[in-house]
Order: sequence, then C-alpha cells, then structure tokens
Amino acid sequence: MKLRNLALATCLAAVAATAFAQAKEQFFPGLPYRTGPYAPNGVPWANGYADYLKLVNARGGINGVKISYEECETGYDTARGVECYERLKGKNGGATLFQPLSTGITFALTEKAPGDKIPLVTAGYGRSESADGGVFKWNFPLAGTYWLAADVLVQEIGKKEGGLAKLKGKKVALVYHDSPYGKEPIALLEERSRMLGFELQLLPVTAPGVEQKATWLQVRQSRPDYVFLWGWGVMNSTALKEAQATGYPREKMYGVWWSGAEPDVKDVGEGAKGYNAVTMQHGAEPNSAVVKEILEKLHAKGQGTGPKEEVGSVLYMRGAMSAMMGVEGVRAAQERFGKGKWVTGEQARWGLENLNLTQAKLDALGFKGVMRPISTSCMDHLGSNWARIHTWDGKAWHFSSDWMQADEQVLKPMVKATADKYAADKKMARRTPADCQS
Repeated sequence: MKLRNLALATCLAAVAATAFAQAKEQFFPGLPYRTGPYAPNGVPWANGYADYLKLVNARGGINGVKISYEECETGYDTARGVECYERLKGKNGGATLFQPLSTGITFALTEKAPGDKIPLVTAGYGRSESADGGVFKWNFPLAGTYWLAADVLVQEIGKKEGGLAKLKGKKVALVYHDSPYGKEPIALLEERSRMLGFELQLLPVTAPGVEQKATWLQVRQSRPDYVFLWGWGVMNSTALKEAQATGYPREKMYGVWWSGAEPDVKDVGEGAKGYNAVTMQHGAEPNSAVVKEILEKLHAKGQGTGPKEEVGSVLYMRGAMSAMMGVEGVRAAQERFGKGKWVTGEQARWGLENLNLTQAKLDALGFKGVMRPISTSCMDHLGSNWARIHTWDGKAWHFSSDWMQADEQVLKPMVKATADKYAADKKMARRTPADCQS
C-alpha cells in the first residue's frame, strides 16, 4: 500500500512538474495566412515573426522564459480569424497577446479582448483611433497607423510640389482595397483635402483585386496628379501593371507600407521603376545585425522558418519587428511583475503600455539603423510617429526621403474625437489615472 501511495505521489508530482514547466513557456499564438490570394505577402511576414521568436529562444528566452508558438491559418478572412482566436486564446496556460495581421480581424477582436484580458498588437495596421489608450486599453498599433501613413504621404507630395500650400487645386486619387483596411485612410485624407484644398478621388477595388481595368480607366480619364495605393497581395502588382498599361507615371504613385514590398514589384520589375511607398520605419534590411544573427543561429543550422533568401526582405522584417515589440512588452512586464517569471495577458498589456525601446535597446537587439525609439504610455499606444519613403529602382528598394513625422496637430484631434465617439457608442468611460497605474 505504501509503495502504491508512493508511486501515486511520484506520478502526481511528475504531472504537476510537467504542468509547471508548460506554464513557464510564454505562449505566442499566430494568426497568419499562408494560403489564398494574400499568401505571397502573408508568408514572409509570418516567417519573420516565427524566426524572431525562435531567435529569442536561442538567446535563452525572455530572461530565461522560453516562448511557445502555434499558428492557426486565417486566410485573411475575418470569420476564420475569430475562430482561430477562440481556439488558441486559452491554450498553453493562456495567450500572451495576439497579432491579428488583418484590420478586419482587429475590428472583430477589439470587442473580445477586454473581456478576455488579452492585448492586441497591431504594428502598422488596425484601427487608427486605437492609438488613444484612454479608450482602447487593449489595442496597441505600435509604430504606425494608416492615418500616420496617409499624413506622411500628403507631406511627401507637398514637398514635391514645393510646399503643402501648393497642393491647392491638385487632384489625388486613392485606389484602395474595398475592406476595413483600405477604408482606414479616407478620414485623414478627407480632412487634409479640406485643409489644403486638393481634390480627393476615391476608387475602391473589389477584393482580391485581380480585376482593375475599370479603375485605371477612371484614372486615365481624371488624370490625377498623384495616386495613393492602399492595396494588399495581388492587388498591388495588378495596379502597377495597369498603371504601366495606361501610361500613368509610376513616380507619381505612392503606396502604403503594405503596398511597398518585394512581392508587389518583383513581377513588374522595370515596369514598376520609380514607384514609391511609405515605410513603417524599416525597409528591406539585409545587412542589419538581427538578420545576420538569424541567418547564423537559425538558417545555418537548418532551423529557419522559410527560405533564407527572403530573410531581411521588407515583409520579413515587419514580422520580425512585430515579434520583437511583443517580446519586449513581456520583458517590460517582467520588470514589474517578476524578472524571469511567466506573465499573464493582463500583465503583458501593462508591459506594452510601458514600453521604452531606447536606441541603445534597439541596437542591442540587432535593430540598429532599422527603426527609431518607441515609447508608449497609458494615453499613447502608438509610441512613435516617424516614417520614411522608399522607391523601387527596378531591382531593389532604396530609401528616398529623410525621416518624417506625421503632423500631431492634425492627427491628435482626429484620434481623440473618433475614440470618444467609440466610447460613447459602447457606453464606456475613459480610463482614470488610477486605472492607468493598474
């Protein structure tokens, strides 16, 4: 009997030890799309995200806490994204955070995250007004929103014309993916149109965007001075091919950061020469320290997630950068809740809200020259409003502008007014100073 009890106790202890070990791993669920019409763009992002998490483990984890990672394929479909979220949120001790990788999925999960107490990191996408942490406690559009991107693009064409005042009477066409993502910049561009006196032409494209002949016929007829492209996946290369076919100058075209990567231009090649896109801080970064470390510690050992040739490409870097910011949110949480300890989603949210990525920290992480510092707070869930322009020379992307800041005198009132409306519609109160300390 004593032997049986001892065996049972040993067995229970082993089960408890296993459960404890599992709980010690920080769970990062993934919601990528490696299939469907958006796969050519979704895959490199997902590979960069997965590789960076592997790199963190190879470095020893987050102060010793290793990361577990599991993907659920969304196909860039909102309903499937919500299903994946529900399937993964409670696994492996509970999700640390989610990166939806879709504005439509972000809108849906914004309603769920507060009840589940799981933060949403939407680095460079999602709801622009969620930069206001006073209303959107669980959303973190770190390093960039579509209003930021649109404002920087307006500033860039203003410089080309000799000053923002010279945009009066000009015509700007927005060719956009007819989805929540594509519609995001419209409010900012309408505001800038009223302020500066340029005409805004809105040209929606039905997803996935393989048929645009009617759209570019309108462009040829209206002859806008500039075209802003808010596309994704095959829509981008199709737009560039149609611009070439109709004779619209590519140097007059400016894409958002999801329309300015290698898959968008490589099939067009010289035909896309001169095409510009705003960057979410980084561009293609094949010579960065983090890329060299990933190649050495993962790909050289056959442990990389995708082909090593794509490591350092634009979308791969965006995935790696997104993962890094999530990891550093956990590291910041550990500074308060226990260094080297597993953190909950709620604690990770606090870390993301108290993120302070100084240049020294970024350099140490391998992101020197890739991006500028990011510092968040209770009210500011954006953390940085800098961007650059890069231009395709027919073979590669090259930066073609200095760093630019979005105009906060334009953005901040819009963000606050839209966030306040959301709060009123949802019957929510703004966060109190006490809540900001929680």
